[in-house]
Amino acid sequence: MSPAERPRTATKPSAGVRADSRSLIDPKALLRIKSLQLRARAAVEGFIKGIHRSPFHGFSVEFSEYRQYTPGDDPRYLDWRLYARSDRYFVKRFEDETNLRCHLVLDTSRSMGYRSGEFPKFEYARTAAATIAYFLTLQRDAVGLVTFEDRITDYLPPRHRPGHFRRVLAMLDREPKGRATDLATPLEEIAATVKKRGLIVLISDLLAPADMLRSKLGYLRSRGHEVIVLRTLDPAELTFSFDRPAMFRDAESGRELYIDPDSARGSYLKRFHDHADEVRRACTDLGIEFQPISTDSPLELMLFDLLKARARRIGAPNRRAATSSSRGGFR
Repeated sequence: MSPAERPRTATKPSAGVRADSRSLIDPKALLRIKSLQLRARAAVEGFIKGIHRSPFHGFSVEFSEYRQYTPGDDPRYLDWRLYARSDRYFVKRFEDETNLRCHLVLDTSRSMGYRSGEFPKFEYARTAAATIAYFLTLQRDAVGLVTFEDRITDYLPPRHRPGHFRRVLAMLDREPKGRATDLATPLEEIAATVKKRGLIVLISDLLAPADMLRSKLGYLRSRGHEVIVLRTLDPAELTFSFDRPAMFRDAESGRELYIDPDSARGSYLKRFHDHADEVRRACTDLGIEFQPISTDSPLELMLFDLLKARARRIGAPNRRAATSSSRGGFR
């Protein structure tokens, strides 16, 4: 990695950064790295380091069949056969634990090309997808990828085998054609294509009618899938931080409008927040985890939020929950 590509830690963490997460990687620095694989590795390694300083206890950073026993672990889960061979105490995974099957569903439509800063939403979103894929691969989980615009453009089924992560990265590295967004058709196609139940992580700006999103996401849930939605937006979309009149072009339709930000800001923000509230409410009603993400937010926080979302869904402690928390996983 060249000096120009080496990520630097953020000096001013954005809102929502935990007080003890003191070395989060600045997304601007991270996305200057040309290699998508190096970006994902840097984000995951930063996340792992952050766990050690976090109050979010119970998540180990040992991604292996065993981890060393520490005081407080339940002795019922000690592997006595391994102790007999090594004279050291280890806690092992439950033998009946199955690997997670995860589909990453990435929006590559025209609206994802918007940017107010150095990089578009799509660049951040595909880095987030690569980061999740790398994290799951370290855990020996099966990860697949779906990309869509107005329809599914690429599909890679979940696998965990040598070389599969490289295939995921190769698909993520393809430049999108930038067609208009149609979330309805791709979500229907995904529900029809993905037969086995698993986790679906949708990464999109969700620029679509809220009632349609409720209907199509509900269809995914009815097929037995667990769904997490990562709504990815540019900071300017969240705050409408424009300060001078200008021509604005709709990324989807190409229509141009002359807008005075001072007079339009109030109306825009009201409609934006009304739509966001409807989408959040729909996800809550459907039992879907909804996580809004700004492209100026460190990617380590996205992994923290995903782990917390999974922990909430697991609920009361049980044998599977105890195992998954010991591995830092998405189960």
